[in-house]
Amino acid sequence: MRRSALRKTGQPNSTASVNSSAADLFRSASSKSSTKELERIDNMFYSYADGSSNMIDPEGIETLCSDLEVDHTNVRILMLAWKMKAEKQGYFTLEEWRRALKALRVDTLNKLKKALPELEKEVRRPLNFVDFYSYAFRYCLTEEKQKSIDIESICELLNIVLGSEYPAQVESFVEYLKIQNDYKVINMDQWMGFHRFCNEISFSGLENYDPELAWPLILDNFVEWVREKRI
Repeated sequence: MRRSALRKTGQPNSTASVNSSAADLFRSASSKSSTKELERIDNMFYSYADGSSNMIDPEGIETLCSDLEVDHTNVRILMLAWKMKAEKQGYFTLEEWRRALKALRVDTLNKLKKALPELEKEVRRPLNFVDFYSYAFRYCLTEEKQKSIDIESICELLNIVLGSEYPAQVESFVEYLKIQNDYKVINMDQWMGFHRFCNEISFSGLENYDPELAWPLILDNFVEWVREKRI
């Protein structure tokens, strides 16, 4: 009876041991795979990074864009910066690079090229887009304590970020910004207000625009300008 009991109790322990070994092997293989993936991600980073700063600088980004076959002003490059949570315009750190490429599950240039259309779909989802739109403004604040962006840069940014989504609104607003003399810069509240305007106000009718609803004053002026143009 005792020998039989030993055999019975020994069997589960043997199975557990086999299962444990299999799990260890899986973890080891997974760890090696992750290490190799990270190595490829890092090697890709250093192929574009500046040797002295250990960052991908504007020149490196331009080379990356060329290899990805996209223009450096293409919105997808800004979307890639958003995915990285890049803090400084025109520069990517290794940590930011790893963050984006791991999230996109890419470790080669070819995979990154194929991932860009999917990244754009992700960004175009309404909640993501609001975050991206806000990020685009912050990304262009290049000086410490800077809170506004000059009109010329804002016009370029609007065309990149919103031009394909709301072409009529952007074209008209950019035209207004270039001819008006009241504003030299745009702040975050005005920037976000224009996105809300595009989402909520029928264009070019503007019938549902109510200046009493706490719109930024620049949008009141813009609407007044559009209406006067029709007279």
